[in-house]
Amino acid sequence: MRYFIELAFNGGNYFGWQRQPNDISVQETLEHALSTLLRKTITIVGAGRTDTGVHARQIFAHFDVQEPLEAETLTARLNGFLPNDISIIDLFEVPENAHARFDAVHREYQYFLSTKKDPFTNGFTYSVSQIPNLAKMNAAAALLLAHTDFQCFSKSKTDVRTYDCKITKAEWSQQDDVLVFTVGADRFLRNMVRAIVGTLLSVGYGKMDIDGFRAVLASKDRSSAGTSVPGYALFLNKVTYPINHFKL
Repeated sequence: MRYFIELAFNGGNYFGWQRQPNDISVQETLEHALSTLLRKTITIVGAGRTDTGVHARQIFAHFDVQEPLEAETLTARLNGFLPNDISIIDLFEVPENAHARFDAVHREYQYFLSTKKDPFTNGFTYSVSQIPNLAKMNAAAALLLAHTDFQCFSKSKTDVRTYDCKITKAEWSQQDDVLVFTVGADRFLRNMVRAIVGTLLSVGYGKMDIDGFRAVLASKDRSSAGTSVPGYALFLNKVTYPINHFKL
């Protein structure tokens, strides 16, 4: 039997989602909790990787068991067992061929920039000393929607078969003293969003013009893009699956 877990986490204490040989990850922490409570070794498959320090407001994972579970009871026990920076939102049975990673059709991230020192957003926003030009950054971001190969924004050492992604939304907005970049796509490459934000900031600060950004997209060369911004201000906002495709 296969179950989906919907969860949220503060990634500040973790070296990303995926299990690491020498560092703590969200996957390892959740697997340990499930294995302890169910008294059997549980391996989970997540909807995707997140970088070190990145947070998730919504992410899904699946795991298999031989016998049916009391989902509501297990959800409560997991939330009591897990550290406070990981929260189980829901747990439900799905068809045995349902896959948390491969069946996801859309993912959305948000990156937060703070233009003013604020103790209540510290650790969740990237502070900038100068306000970048949002209009120029949005003009450059619009080019992402017409592009497909994003090798220029991918971490160089990665095992992906293709660098193609279909970005359906990429825009900056302002919420008081915080600038928010929202980007949605069918899939993302490792380090992709952070590299995009860093490169768009180069445009916003006048270090790169629109033609320069267009040249970066065509280059397929990570060294031509801007510096990646820190992970602690990045949130996986939501993961979307086909409507009515999962819950039994």
